[in-house]
Amino acid sequence: MSTFKRVHLIVMDSVGIGEAPDAAEFDDFDVDTFGHIAREHGGLKMPHMASLGLSNIKEIEGVPVADAPKAFYTKMQEASRGKDTMTGHWELMGLYIDTPFRVFADGFPDELIQRIEKKTGRKVIGNKPASGTEILDELGAEHVKTGALIVYTSADSVLQIAAHEDVVPLKELYEICEFCREITLEDPYMLGRIIARPFVGEVGNFKRTSNRHDYALKPFGRTVMNELKDGGFDVIALGKIADIYDGEGVTKSVRTVSNMDGMDKLSETMDEEFTGISFLNLVDFDALFGHRRDPQGYAQALEEYDARLPEIFSKMTDDDLLLITADHGNDPTYRGTDHTREYVPLLVYSPRFSEGKKLELRSTFADLGATVAENFGVKLPEYGTSFLKDLK
Repeated sequence: MSTFKRVHLIVMDSVGIGEAPDAAEFDDFDVDTFGHIAREHGGLKMPHMASLGLSNIKEIEGVPVADAPKAFYTKMQEASRGKDTMTGHWELMGLYIDTPFRVFADGFPDELIQRIEKKTGRKVIGNKPASGTEILDELGAEHVKTGALIVYTSADSVLQIAAHEDVVPLKELYEICEFCREITLEDPYMLGRIIARPFVGEVGNFKRTSNRHDYALKPFGRTVMNELKDGGFDVIALGKIADIYDGEGVTKSVRTVSNMDGMDKLSETMDEEFTGISFLNLVDFDALFGHRRDPQGYAQALEEYDARLPEIFSKMTDDDLLLITADHGNDPTYRGTDHTREYVPLLVYSPRFSEGKKLELRSTFADLGATVAENFGVKLPEYGTSFLKDLK
């Protein structure tokens, strides 16, 4: 078959589709992000994902099985030893991560906090998993009064530092984050990202600014994105994709502020002339609903996303390929606030397909990256098996 000029990759952040075979090794039991959201919501209204073949992968309440699915469909199992955002995304682009990034569900060790306090001359407050907006409500006033740094984490491998721009100047905040990046690169911390989270405003009305800055790890090897960029192809990163790969292999980065803004940016990108990939992460599913254990909000977000798909379909030609998947699970009905070890869905659509079919179960997310690499004729990743030949 002839190849595709443009590949559009949508990662529905955290939208898993059922417990992975090794879930128990990650302390996850009877987890199913898609399935349990649908159950709690009394069924999901996602007619466009249904038409692609979503319930053909695994039947989901409210989503009919398609008699003639438009997309090729299957699910993918994560091979890497982690269930975080960076591990999932890096594997999608052909890497295998055998040493998981560290997460700190109970906050960071005293030794690390003391090093930060000694280096900066400022006390640290917070030091726990928290929502970035809620922790400002809780500790913002104390920070403004004392100048102490608000340090917090999430279920991802991340250390975040929030500071008011009038209390800790941006230059100082960035220097603090650079120091934290330097001392957490390896064991015993092995942190994926350090994030500067500046904010402004008065007590009771704090607002985070656009001066956020991420200090990420470089991927541990070359990804399909590196091969594409070096081969002269476009790699358009939408949302937090550029941060996840620390800019590696990215030719253009476009920020987004929400799922709907992400779909707007994808739609706008599809109006442009390019040869290569657009790569979108829809983070609200994970950040706003999965970690906050809000199945009803999650369900609404899924239905709102589904409603935007006709716009994407309408801008596709026979030269376009759409890949829809996820990076891990985050079952909002499960205990705790952590990600969940799950299969992820894979739907592969182009207007040139006369009909969709079932693909073999994929034993690694890297099969997706291998398929993209083969499509553009660049070096295939060490991990992953392309399914391009099966798209006929």
